[in-house]
Amino acid sequence: MLKGIKYFTRVKPGGLELTDRLVGVQRVTKVTKGGRTFGFSAIVVVGNEKGVAGFGLGKSKEVSEAIAKGVEDAKKNLVQIPLIGATIPHQETGKYGGSRVFLRPASHGTGVIAGGAMRAVLESFGIHDVLAKSKGSSNPHNVVKATFQALLKLRDAREVATTRKVSLEKVFNG
Repeated sequence: MLKGIKYFTRVKPGGLELTDRLVGVQRVTKVTKGGRTFGFSAIVVVGNEKGVAGFGLGKSKEVSEAIAKGVEDAKKNLVQIPLIGATIPHQETGKYGGSRVFLRPASHGTGVIAGGAMRAVLESFGIHDVLAKSKGSSNPHNVVKATFQALLKLRDAREVATTRKVSLEKVFNG
């Protein structure tokens, strides 16, 4: 799914109530000697709003069929991230292609301060309080992938403690 990420938990879609969000639909053209053939490409994010989400790409001659294929692809790529309440555990950056994203935890009541493609991803994961900035390319495909990359780098305190083989208190106190 994403290169360079070492630790992430894949999730099976069975038993989850997933909601899908359409990030973008593009009209694509294939030029042949017989003329132009038009089709559609759709990028979709699905999630249960409790820390599990995935994205998928669907292509077809019809818009609705492209969206349906995107949803099916997204269900095959579900991943889980750690959350603290309705925000993320720490700040993180992500990069994919020309897109760069920056995520920072926010206090309760702040809301999702993020642009279009990032907002769909963050809301699908169930993040309700976060400050986010998208830099570089605004291509929705790359922004979604960069956002997923940043979110998959997140680690909670318990995970850090077990990796370092120290107590939870030692993680916070140094």
